[in-house]
Amino acid sequence: MASEARVGLVHRLRIWAIGRLRRSRFLPSGMPDKLTDEPRLGRPFAQQVMLYFPTTLDSLYQLRPWFHALNAVDAAHGLVCVFKDSRTARVVRDETGLDCVTLARYGQLDEILSLSDVKLALYVNHDPINFESLRFTSMVHVYLGHGDSDKGVSVSNQVKAYDLCFLAGQAALDRTASAVMLYDAAARSVLIGQPQLDAAPSVVPQPDPSRPTVLYAPTWEASQPSVSYGSLETHGVALVRALSGRYRVVYRPHPLNGVIRASYAAADAVVRELVDRVDTDVPIEQSFADADLLVTDVSAVTLSWLPTGRPLLVTTPTVPYPPSALMDVVPQLAPDAAFAEVVSAHLASDPAGPARAALVEHYLGDPTPGVATARFVAACGDAIDLRDREWAARRAAGATGP
Repeated sequence: MASEARVGLVHRLRIWAIGRLRRSRFLPSGMPDKLTDEPRLGRPFAQQVMLYFPTTLDSLYQLRPWFHALNAVDAAHGLVCVFKDSRTARVVRDETGLDCVTLARYGQLDEILSLSDVKLALYVNHDPINFESLRFTSMVHVYLGHGDSDKGVSVSNQVKAYDLCFLAGQAALDRTASAVMLYDAAARSVLIGQPQLDAAPSVVPQPDPSRPTVLYAPTWEASQPSVSYGSLETHGVALVRALSGRYRVVYRPHPLNGVIRASYAAADAVVRELVDRVDTDVPIEQSFADADLLVTDVSAVTLSWLPTGRPLLVTTPTVPYPPSALMDVVPQLAPDAAFAEVVSAHLASDPAGPARAALVEHYLGDPTPGVATARFVAACGDAIDLRDREWAARRAAGATGP
């Protein structure tokens, strides 16, 4: 009996300590605090659409570009955002005004969805914890992603987990169809454009009157070697040193630089010291507005830059990328390139300009402001209608849900 009492005491102390840690400022930002919104338990969601985001503040860059479009969906259909980290939920609530709920355990989500009539679930990443939500058969599950690109990770086999994928343009559909086996990409994809571009803030260009500005915006090293397109170690320091003085160099680091490799973090630190400006606290639209030419990697940044019409150079990656109409026409920078001379030539004539312009709609859909957001809201409505038809048939056959 004494032994059982000690075990029980140890268990209670452990739970108490974990609770204190979750509520303290010492819990790492990359670890969900799982502080449940207790007043929401046992109460149904009134909304038809649920955004599921189980990751933390470190990944909020994936969700922020969707804020404008999610507010539009909320106005049309009602949207609730479900988190596992209360700190992330608080930031999203403060920045959007959306209904944000933190649920620590799968069973809590199960209970609430059993009481609700949520019809559509949205996801912006492939976090494995998404499967806690993907289990529910009474909803249509849609993958949104967080920035289309020609990276290999954009054609992940994980798309099969979702009922539908909302894609930007024909390029994304072609990429998926060519790379993912046993998957009908045309049937499972809806082209909506890029609603993220509709939320671009108004910015005033701040050029350097004495010299052109080059924006260097590499991607991170990635957690998988097969899709590691980051150029900081292969190009970064040499590129910046070659351009310094002759050009104003603005560096826009990826928020995850160095989380996998210390050597990548070290290269990031050196580049920060060498450049004229580091853009971490301004919107990417400001970085774009101030730049005459962009140097970046195979990443979503290339596609966001396309509508500017200004010169673009992409670093030659060390790993393969899927077939890409853009990479076929954009000049690539090898690690040993004469960086300053190449930049000068493309600022003077931009030989790839017409070919890039022809690809804007292929990658982004109709870039007219407001069109993509309207298509996104309409696509959500169509998915809800599809769910109602299909779920009615399943209920008639005996399905119980959720």
